[in-house]
Amino acid sequence: MAQYSRIEVAQVMKETGMVPLFYHPDVELGKKVLKACFDGGARLMEFTARGDFAFEVFSELNKFAIKELPGMIMGVGSITDAGAASMFMQMGANFIVTPSLREDIAIVCNRRKVLWSPGCGSLTEINNAEELGCEIVKLFPGSTYGPGFVKAIKGPQPWTSVMPTGGVSTEEANLRGWFDAGVTCVGMGSKLISKEILVNKDFKGLETKVKETLALIQEIKK
Repeated sequence: MAQYSRIEVAQVMKETGMVPLFYHPDVELGKKVLKACFDGGARLMEFTARGDFAFEVFSELNKFAIKELPGMIMGVGSITDAGAASMFMQMGANFIVTPSLREDIAIVCNRRKVLWSPGCGSLTEINNAEELGCEIVKLFPGSTYGPGFVKAIKGPQPWTSVMPTGGVSTEEANLRGWFDAGVTCVGMGSKLISKEILVNKDFKGLETKVKETLALIQEIKK
């Protein structure tokens, strides 16, 4: 079962402003990445379940987070159907992120009061997601739409909360563009947890990068 309600998860997303995205089949490597992000101040992690037996890896990482990293909220991304969403929620996923808008996933997540964030690319999809109870919409792929799309949406719909994923980097100009446009938080994968960091096992460097990025986001949001 989820340890955090959808409202609690949405609040942490809003407060910290960033959701790191990560996948690797190696559980022990995953634990080190997770701890580095936690020590850097991140309080959310989206495990992008894209590989074979990814559910086994997530299960171990979530157990580790619950035992060793108090306050770390684990969720799962790249979910494409209700069956997968239900399976990961049974393993304690606190939020579910999807590449597209699917009503079947909305239903199973709402039933358990678990936050779900569907990938949307039009105002119609965003409205449909909100009518299905979505708290924070995922703008995907963010690089295709850009901050201007978010700003245009926030004009007539200031209540809409957006999390772009894809096209987000740790650079100040990039982050400022998104947050000035009105995003609630950003999802960040390889631009934050790079292949170089993983190959070199530079977990201290990752901790520093997470800390600096979170501080930059807070400065921009002031």
